[in-house]
Amino acid sequence: MKLAGNLPSILVAGVSSNCGKTTVTLGLMAAFKSTGICVQPFKCGPDFIDPTLHTMVTGNTSWNLDIRMCGPDYVKALFTREAAENGINIVEGVMGLFDGAEASSASVSELLSIPVILVVDASAAAESIAAVIKGFESIYPREGGISGIILNKVASSRHLRLIKGAVEKHCSSRLMGALPRNEKIKIPSRHLGLFMGEEAPLGRDFSELAALVRSHVDLEAVMAVSRKCRMRGARTRLFAMTEEGEPKRGPVKIAVAKDRAFCFYYPDNLKVLECAGAKLVPFSPLEDERLPGGISGIYLGGGYPELFAQMLSQNRKMKEDIASFSRQNGPLFAECGGFMYLCRSITTPEGKRFKMTGIFQAEAVMQRRLASLGYRKVVLTRSCPLGQPGDELLGHEFHYSRTHISAPVEHAFCLEDGRKEGFMRNNTLAGYIHLHLGRTRKAAWSFVEMCRMTKPWSGQNAG
Repeated sequence: MKLAGNLPSILVAGVSSNCGKTTVTLGLMAAFKSTGICVQPFKCGPDFIDPTLHTMVTGNTSWNLDIRMCGPDYVKALFTREAAENGINIVEGVMGLFDGAEASSASVSELLSIPVILVVDASAAAESIAAVIKGFESIYPREGGISGIILNKVASSRHLRLIKGAVEKHCSSRLMGALPRNEKIKIPSRHLGLFMGEEAPLGRDFSELAALVRSHVDLEAVMAVSRKCRMRGARTRLFAMTEEGEPKRGPVKIAVAKDRAFCFYYPDNLKVLECAGAKLVPFSPLEDERLPGGISGIYLGGGYPELFAQMLSQNRKMKEDIASFSRQNGPLFAECGGFMYLCRSITTPEGKRFKMTGIFQAEAVMQRRLASLGYRKVVLTRSCPLGQPGDELLGHEFHYSRTHISAPVEHAFCLEDGRKEGFMRNNTLAGYIHLHLGRTRKAAWSFVEMCRMTKPWSGQNAG
């Protein structure tokens, strides 16, 4: 392991959800990048969407820092491996600063010694905001405490003077900026959260957002705070297959669905699959007519199949290829939205039903209300593409659909609450849980090895 230099970093936390921390985070990223500074993004927690926005702004992959799902050792190793030494590392928090116990922004800040800049929504108070900040300061005892404050949705110069006077009188944190109300920089949202970065919800030119932050935030003060981070870089072989050694044979092609319908992937999962010997081949169930030739496995991530159900349903040749691949025992792993695509149909919130691949005799029905949310610990109960009975995996569940299964189905997972999950048919494994393979790399190796033993797919296989 080669030690590198210090890692200038800040963690942008909020007093609560919906206080504007994503807007502030993106604004800081855009502002620093516009001045020629390299920005490396990160996101606390299991979220798939915010990292895509980070990448859109910075041009760099945004990595999830999730202590609950990945463990402190993995999070520390990932951060010290991927963080930039020259420039600034900006970590977006999750919910409020203390929300989520070991998965909270505060826990990540403490683990990585990253200074916190607290975002406060100023739209509904003035002097009372000092009491909110004082409360956060009083229960955040770590060395350095909260290093700065950025106000969001300030109504006027008088409004700012009232807040600033109270903060300077009662609080120890420095006020580093105050963004005015601006509906032009509001990011639209839907049932699973904000719009994805690939959808360019703020457009592809971030000059207006960057200019707003440069005008209303002291970037020099933010950069000075970032240098208080005491972490040093460490160039570890984080994703290497240490359990089984480096793959000695040639790579095996695994198709990965990547388009507007299937867009939820942890970059760690893709990296560890590659280190296990996979050559990942992107394809689109929306746009491509057939599966890529020469593949020996398929990975269907989550996303928004319900928004594109009609297009997916109309792409009959792709559905036939995937169903045929499954019938011929090709290894196929699908998560959440990918699982819905493998059902017999998807019913939208408007009640419209569209036929899918039909691998599982189940109907996926979208609801207006959240169906399930939370971290999950999985124990394998049978052999499957990801391992053997007794193996443990970790992940997160977040979806609005429910499935109605109309035929007996085998299960490969048992959850902590006793629930059976992980639906199996042939060598197809699917379910609602988004698994993170960062500290369970053996599962990636298992999937790749099963693919390696599978005859490569060709168009002639269909039928």
